[in-house]
Order: sequence, then structure tokens, then C-alpha cells
Amino acid sequence: MSETRKYVHPEGAQKVRADKALAAFFSGEFSRSKLEESFRSGKVLFEGESIPKRFEINPGDEVEIELPERDPAEIEGVYIPLNILYEDDDIVVVDKPSGMTVHPGSGTGRDTLVHAMLFHCGGKLAAASGAARPGIVHRLDKETSGAMVMAKTDSAYYSLVEMFSERRVEKEYSAIISGVPSVRSGSIRKPIGRHPSFKTKMCVDPSGREARTDWFVVEKYGNKACLVSCKIMTGRTHQIRVHMSDAGFPLFGDYTYSFQKNRFKEVPAPQRVMLHSRRIAFSHPISGKSMEFEAPFPADFSSAVESLKSSYGE
Repeated sequence: MSETRKYVHPEGAQKVRADKALAAFFSGEFSRSKLEESFRSGKVLFEGESIPKRFEINPGDEVEIELPERDPAEIEGVYIPLNILYEDDDIVVVDKPSGMTVHPGSGTGRDTLVHAMLFHCGGKLAAASGAARPGIVHRLDKETSGAMVMAKTDSAYYSLVEMFSERRVEKEYSAIISGVPSVRSGSIRKPIGRHPSFKTKMCVDPSGREARTDWFVVEKYGNKACLVSCKIMTGRTHQIRVHMSDAGFPLFGDYTYSFQKNRFKEVPAPQRVMLHSRRIAFSHPISGKSMEFEAPFPADFSSAVESLKSSYGE
């Protein structure tokens, strides 16, 4: 049976390496070798992304440690059509559809991205990332669509984890926001932390982690909405959603962060958050070659754009 544990680095403590903090906290409960195994298999997460043992954590940071869920052989590939943007012997870049959970977990079925990718790759996904999440280096929320890179070999996995932790991967998103900013572009630099009342939400918090979102308006739909491009300079959970909502421009369909269904009477209420991972760029983990991939808008995103255009004009 799997077990997930969480560690929060105390306020007032000094910045410290993740492995040292966890070794001290779990002393007598988990051996150092067990913690080393967790780091090697990618089951130590910070804000949804695997971190290496030398990753430094600050006061208030929450680290999640997941013990192995099952033997990799128990997760069998399932045929699910996918849009593959790129593939070689070491990595695969996939256009994840909205509504698909990235990896198996409590309450999920055999319809996750991992199930689909295991079938597509003939079982060849990096084992170092863990039994329940082979090949997974980073994640997108279930509702978020778009470009995502996965590792097929352990060497590619370790290299990609390092690149993500050192923020050497460029990630750009397209989002539909409600309202029209008074300027064409901007940079939101507000720290983000866990919501004090709702564990599944994040919020702007002066004591939270530094976060920066650079954005610019691509299209305006009257004075009702905009299509914006967002480049995240940090990788906080729900960063774009929190920053734009805090600025007064919640994402179209983001009912968690202040979007109201009756705000747009002339267009259909969206069934999900209109957020799409449009572009990802990084150096190939083995060859070092610069790589860049773009994922086209999915049908529901394009439909929302067209509805806003026809209802409110450009």
C-alpha cells in the first residue's frame, strides 16, 4: 500500500538542502538509504515537480515524499490516441489533452497519460521516476492541455529533473482571461503560498515563494476578454491562475479562482480552465541540442476564442 508524507520547512529556519532537511526530520523513521531511493526514483516533489537531493528549500516550503505504489509491471499500457510532437530514443514530447490525469493515483483509472504513453512507447519509459509515474519529469493539471516532455531513459530523466529544478526550461502558456488590462503587457511579481483555508488552492501571500509571470495581450474581445500569452519565470503551483485572478482577470472557466459563469451571457460557459501549454523549450538532455516545441490549440480552446470573437469582436 502506498504512503505519501509531507514535510514543511519551519519558519525561521535557514535554507538547507532537501536531503539534509528530510534526513533530520525523518530520523529514526526512514533510513538515509530509503530517502536516497526516493530521490533517485523521483518521488520527492516540490510544487508538483521532482527535485534532486541538493535542491535547497526555504522556510515555509512544503516537500512531498511518495513511497512506491506498486511494481512497474502492474501498470500496463492502454491504447489511447495521442498527439506526439516529438520522439527519439531518450525523450518524447506529447500534447496532453485536457481532462487527462498525468499519472495513476488515488481514484484514477486506466486512462492516465502514463497508461497511454506506456502503450505508445512499448513500455520504454524511465524507471527512475518511480513505479507509479514512469517517465514523468513535470506535470500539468488535469484540465490544462498542451506540450509536456517525458523521459524514456533514466539518464534523460535525471538530466531533465536538473534542468527543471534549475529553471532552465522555458514554458509559455496561452490563456483566455476575463476583462481587459489597461496596458498591453506586464510582469506580475507576487509571492505565492498555500491558501490558509483551502488545501487545494494557492493564493498571493507575502510570506510565500517568489513568483513571476510575464504576460502580453495577443487579442482583445471588446472590453470583455483577452487572449494572453504568459511566460512563467518561476514554477509555482497554479501560478498563472493565481496571478491573473489576483490582478482582477480570472481565467475563462476557472471557477476555483473567481471566474463567474454569468459574466459572459452571450457565450457558452466553458467546461474547464482555458489554459494551454503552448510552447516548451529546453536543451536535449543527452545531446545538448536546443529544442523547441509548440502545441496547437485544442478544439475547445479554439471554440472559446471564436465564440468570444463573434460575440464581442476583436
